[in-house]
Amino acid sequence: MDGESTASSGLGLLDYTSGVSFHDQADLPETEDFQAGLYVSESPQPQEAEAVSLGRLSDKSSTSETSLGEEQAADEGGAPVDKSSLRSGDSSQDLKQSEGSEEEEEEEGCVVLEEEGELDEGTGTSELTLSDTVLSVDTVVAGVGDGEEEEEPLTEHSEGKEQKILLDTACKMVRWLSAKLGPTVASRHVARNLLRLLTSCYVGPTRQQFTMTSSDESPPLSAGNIYQKRPVLGDIVSGPVLSCLLHIAHLYGEPVLTYQYLPYISYLVAPGSTSGPSRLNSRKEAGLLAAVTLTQKIIVYLSDTTLMDILPRISHEVLLPVLSFLTSLVTGFPSGAQARTVLCVKTISLIALICLRIGQEMVQQHLSEPVAAFFQVFSQLHELQHQDVKLDPVGRGEGQLPEVVFSDGQQRPVDPSLLDELQKVFTLEMAYTIYVPFSCLLGDIIQKIIPNHELVGELAGLYLESLSPSSRCPASLEPTIPSTDPEWDPQGRGCPQDDGHSGTFGSVLVGNRIQIPTDSQPESPGPLGPISGVVGGGGLGSGNQNHVLKQELPRSVHGLSGNWLAYWQYEIGVSQQDAHFHFHQIRLQNFPGHSGAVKCVAPLSNEDFFLSGSKDRTVRLWPLYNYGDGTSETAPRLVYTQHRKSVFYVGQLEAPQYVVSCDGAVHVWDPFTGKQLRTVEPSDSRVPLTAVAVMPAPYTSITMASSDSTLRFVDCRKPGLQHEFRLGGGLNPGLVRSLAVSPSGRSVVAGFSSGFMVLLDTRTGLVLRGWPAHEGDILQIKAVEGSVLVSSSSDHSLTVWKELEQKPTHHYKSTSDPIHTFDLYGSEVVTGTVANKIGVCSLLEPPSQATTKLSSENFRGTLTSLALLPTKRHLLLGSDNGVIRLLA
Repeated sequence: MDGESTASSGLGLLDYTSGVSFHDQADLPETEDFQAGLYVSESPQPQEAEAVSLGRLSDKSSTSETSLGEEQAADEGGAPVDKSSLRSGDSSQDLKQSEGSEEEEEEEGCVVLEEEGELDEGTGTSELTLSDTVLSVDTVVAGVGDGEEEEEPLTEHSEGKEQKILLDTACKMVRWLSAKLGPTVASRHVARNLLRLLTSCYVGPTRQQFTMTSSDESPPLSAGNIYQKRPVLGDIVSGPVLSCLLHIAHLYGEPVLTYQYLPYISYLVAPGSTSGPSRLNSRKEAGLLAAVTLTQKIIVYLSDTTLMDILPRISHEVLLPVLSFLTSLVTGFPSGAQARTVLCVKTISLIALICLRIGQEMVQQHLSEPVAAFFQVFSQLHELQHQDVKLDPVGRGEGQLPEVVFSDGQQRPVDPSLLDELQKVFTLEMAYTIYVPFSCLLGDIIQKIIPNHELVGELAGLYLESLSPSSRCPASLEPTIPSTDPEWDPQGRGCPQDDGHSGTFGSVLVGNRIQIPTDSQPESPGPLGPISGVVGGGGLGSGNQNHVLKQELPRSVHGLSGNWLAYWQYEIGVSQQDAHFHFHQIRLQNFPGHSGAVKCVAPLSNEDFFLSGSKDRTVRLWPLYNYGDGTSETAPRLVYTQHRKSVFYVGQLEAPQYVVSCDGAVHVWDPFTGKQLRTVEPSDSRVPLTAVAVMPAPYTSITMASSDSTLRFVDCRKPGLQHEFRLGGGLNPGLVRSLAVSPSGRSVVAGFSSGFMVLLDTRTGLVLRGWPAHEGDILQIKAVEGSVLVSSSSDHSLTVWKELEQKPTHHYKSTSDPIHTFDLYGSEVVTGTVANKIGVCSLLEPPSQATTKLSSENFRGTLTSLALLPTKRHLLLGSDNGVIRLLA
């Protein structure tokens, strides 16, 4: 990039560039409180060398990247984060794997943020989890309380402050990680786990209690009109999770909302697969609350066109299933009337928001069924109050519920034990709270889509009478006048406490004019207090971001479109259990710039940058952030021009984060500045270096083979040679064509032009084994975990070996061309040939290979090099025309 990137280390900033990974934790019981494991270190931890990566070379234009100023402010304002874990409760198996069993399982999974270099589910080192994005309830209550407890101990205050700092740091980490990993990995591993975590924020009766301000002494429903936010403790706890989910949507665009979040919401609210009444457990109950909350957020950010396109899906896959639970006469809520009341208030607010977005005509066309279904429950309860529904099982089989014939002619089962819970929820107050704003929203069409609107209007009038009989105006309470508030008289007469206004969303209606009040509270709020709908400070029109009706989703340079969108849609539907590499030949990005053939390509360990070496004697550093629609071209971030010959090797020395490249002499240089740190020339110009490999972390050594079959080790931190070993052993095996170091760093294998291979122990310098592996030149060698070697040769073969076994484990033969380049993905090998064919074969199963011919539309020229991004599952393909292409 440029020099200013390196300045970050000198500014005293926290370095989050080491990369983060996810893996699952053990399931937690439902009763577990996610309060534990919050720690803030007293002093910054010394930064390890291997913790530095090219993450700080991130594109500064990305909306996801936190600026240096913000990071510095965060560093000054709060304590740094310890590496001890912050554990999070949330849940469930993969969406596709757990269908039909979610209701029966009380699972708690979590999103674990590890301070290790890559996304690796197998590592179990020090970790930072977004597990307690759930604030403790005590902290939440203290934050929204009335401040009466001023004598709170200092220790508790400091603990709350530390929790807040740690939570803020975790959210910043998740946002940074979402941009670093790219759209597919962020959606599969970050967003998917955040969605599961959202449900945990509403588990338990405590999280479903309405929060009250210091001046609120009235019941929860009297805290404002239905358009106002009436937060429960779960809403406050889920705030950081929702902000991270929306940040991912800001990064990658509207498809994240419609193709990932909305299907998950449909999954949360879907009824059970059993034929009988669905049994709600606490997870399902919390899932309903989380689903409605997230849907409200989504609706605000959807464009008008998109909202109208998916409105039928929202109606049938979200609203109707939620209402089926909410108005069910046979399904009880584990937390009783409180949870049902909260869900009722949230659902009404959601429907009202959609009504305002789409207008009366579209409501009649698309939302008449959900609105009518919701109002219908008042008629059902009204009829049940006049019928004698008993638990007496006479005439019924054991366990069967009594069935009641309602006035609409339908016969429905009724659980008499739930009538008390339903009557506590659908009270006169709830009827008033619903009827007033919907009569204003729907106007005359309320008579068409709500058959029982007169009954609900009468119930609303009874509620007014119960509060202040003298304030009731018969003319203004006529329920068939839909555009008026029950306290408003069109002539300005009537109720003594009438203010002459009615309205919703923080606005007031004066005649046929909508006016935004200047004061946040009316001087005389009337008998119902703020429930009259004349609350100016809390409605959607108040300018508060939480109450906006519609908000533009900021456009990001990383927004998904074209081929990126098509590939992302496929990837988020793939099961996380699928360990196979699938090549679809989808072109994602082009990297032109080299004037000669690309000889080698090497992604860095964090997979957000890669290196390429070419015949044009340059090494280029490229960013791997998604951009454009698949046809865009990306410029290199840095060009290293100190080589004098064609570059045939490039790689990263992970421990010190240096780049190693070779053109016959080895160059070690800093990828942040492009500054050359060291050059290792061959001892004799007539004996050039023919192969190079770097040792894995924590080693800092480079191994080099020269044309005289000598293997040398150089430590980049020290001058001179470390070790020197002769590999020929009196034989003449030819030139060393390829070197590979085992993942443990304990052995090195060399492949010769004669097909001979030699295995060397790096600790003792002893040759463990030498054998004729192929009949032609060794083209490439890779070492895998478990002492496994993979080699390809000009004799058209690809062979899998165990280090100390005589016979190969597997042997693949290419029919047309030799496999001159390949890379590894788990237990599979991805191969490439000069005929532009990409193959995938297994290291474990019997020989079989799937081959794909690259189309000229996606790849032009001849394939010269190949590298695989294992986390993102992308392929980097270099060609002889100097262009590198990213395909999936």
